[in-house]
Amino acid sequence: MKIRRIRYYEPPHANPTFNQSTRIVTIETDAGITGIGEGGSKDMLDQCASMLIGEDPSRIDHLWQFMYRGWFYPPGREKLHALGALDMALWDIKGKALGVPVYDLLGGLARQHIECYSGGTGKGETLRERARAVIEAGFRAFRTSVDMPWSAQGQGTPTGVYRPSHAIDQELEKAREIREGVGKDGDWLTDVHTRLDLPDAIRLCSLLEPFAPFEVEDPLRSENKGIYEQLRPHINVPIAVGEQFGDRWDSNELIERRLIDYLRVTLPNTGGITEFMKIAALCETHNVGMIPHATGPIALAALTHTLGVFSGPVLMECGGVPKPSYLPQGVDFRNGKLWPRETPGLGVEFDPAGASLLSDITERFAPTPIYHRPDGSITNW
Repeated sequence: MKIRRIRYYEPPHANPTFNQSTRIVTIETDAGITGIGEGGSKDMLDQCASMLIGEDPSRIDHLWQFMYRGWFYPPGREKLHALGALDMALWDIKGKALGVPVYDLLGGLARQHIECYSGGTGKGETLRERARAVIEAGFRAFRTSVDMPWSAQGQGTPTGVYRPSHAIDQELEKAREIREGVGKDGDWLTDVHTRLDLPDAIRLCSLLEPFAPFEVEDPLRSENKGIYEQLRPHINVPIAVGEQFGDRWDSNELIERRLIDYLRVTLPNTGGITEFMKIAALCETHNVGMIPHATGPIALAALTHTLGVFSGPVLMECGGVPKPSYLPQGVDFRNGKLWPRETPGLGVEFDPAGASLLSDITERFAPTPIYHRPDGSITNW
């Protein structure tokens, strides 16, 4: 097969918070097989996609290296997002060509389903009742966040003045109610969204310890990853980090030095399935679990495959799965869990009539010369 056309679409009601996370990518081959991916901004997607025209889609790792190394500067997180969308579609092609789900190509399932957590099911008036309803609906854990301000229903807003000491005091109040709501058989967690400085993060984690959170997510800013070496000795609650991270070099030292308990990297942010599985191997080596951040519905389907084959601890952020008009077939989500499907490829279907075409790429453009080792593998130019 050869890649002959790549299209890039914007769905109706595109996610305004996570930028380009719900944009759709299709890779068409001369064999009539089309792969589906999700993510990427237009300029970065156009740059990466034009390098793939005429290439063999089955050489996925080779094409990943080609896109990653194909320009002078290593890609930043925005470009990784686009590369990841294309990589996702390449795995979809391979699964469809061989007539098997992507998880079979990755070694086969290690679990029957993927447990999820949620911030609410729409049931219950108090925070305690909402937390109980989530556990009763089959979710593993109830999610809250260190927001300002906060209401009795646990609803916050990311706008306005943020006073960390006030937010932490409120989180302690919420923790009491939530722990009572989830009971001894349920779990709960809180997302800090990288909002705290080191002293406040230490105080928050210390105050929450008696209420046994499953984990505290992203307590510190993501730019200075070395600061977790200073946080770790002062806290006794599990921490999950990395919803803003990209490839393995964003997280390898945190994993190898066991400065975190769970990694939150996701798709397509890491650079796709190819890179995600390499990061997963690092996590398994050092007994670090994976709790990916949610992005879009197609990426969620891909995560069902990658998490399904990972044998370490897993939890997925998924409060429910919308069924947009452009996606007649998506993931199997029920009873608070994601269930792998046996459909070839990623198991999703895309209807372009429900989205707006932004790019239609049929011409190859790869202007930077690339060096190869004597065996043909790619090295830097």
